[in-house]
Amino acid sequence: MTYYVAMTDKFLSGWGLAKNGLSKLVIECDTYPEAKIVFQNAHDRSEMKNISLCLTKPHYPKNYHVHFSDKTDAARWFMVDAFVKSEESKA
Repeated sequence: MTYYVAMTDKFLSGWGLAKNGLSKLVIECDTYPEAKIVFQNAHDRSEMKNISLCLTKPHYPKNYHVHFSDKTDAARWFMVDAFVKSEESKA
């Protein structure tokens, strides 16, 4: 079964390819455990909002810029705590 983790990128929305809309990132996952990791990593990034885990491939209005990724081009998203800053780097 395929799972999709979809999110809005606040940083990229409103300019560039998403000039007149939102920038959406959708990451395709092969398993539910992978999807849970990607979902948590999205929550660990301050520029991501409206994060959802879907069982069907999401579709968006034409004025949205949608980027679809998977393990081949977004490998870091599949690593546990990939975007959590260590205590040393916070200082």
